[in-house]
Amino acid sequence: MQHWAIDSDPDGLPGWHEAFPGLMVVPKIPPMAVSATPGVVWCRLRATDELADILAPIDFAAGSPVVVLCDEPSEILVMQALAAGATGCCNSRAAPEVLRQVAVVVSHGGLWVGQALLQRLVGSTSKLLAQRDKDASREAWIMTLSKRERQVAKLVGRGLSNREVADQLHISERTAKAHISAIFEKTGVRDRLQLSLKINGLEFQDI
Repeated sequence: MQHWAIDSDPDGLPGWHEAFPGLMVVPKIPPMAVSATPGVVWCRLRATDELADILAPIDFAAGSPVVVLCDEPSEILVMQALAAGATGCCNSRAAPEVLRQVAVVVSHGGLWVGQALLQRLVGSTSKLLAQRDKDASREAWIMTLSKRERQVAKLVGRGLSNREVADQLHISERTAKAHISAIFEKTGVRDRLQLSLKINGLEFQDI
């Protein structure tokens, strides 16, 4: 596998050559070279460089994974690099064994974002999945109620009495009480307080 490093310094950094003995350091890679030989393209981003300027000449359609080597890496730069089409981003002075690990990951179709950002992304994804499951659970018990029962439940959640619920909905107090009893049974709550706590964790819409 061929490795190209795009850098204005023709010597590159020592760690790069230690990681990839056959590394070619060039100011710009001929598109035909990348298309003809499988490999990884490494682009150095110095502190004074703009990411867009560094990646603009890259032919992402050539098929080779592109990794941005940042002199001053940050999570924002990592996300920007991935959004621009790069498959990885790491410190330009990363240890040779780390660079080799990055190469293995991206050459097999993976993304390299660094451990800290990966943990944040995994954590955020877990929270989103948990919230989705929670929302689904909430929706499930709401759907067991009729439209009128949802209206009654919403008013009970606001602390209204049976009489006040009846007045609001223009029904008899007896009917309001019957609806509340049915709501208790369907939602599995024992009293108005539990029902109120359950309801106030939700956003009732179109009821």
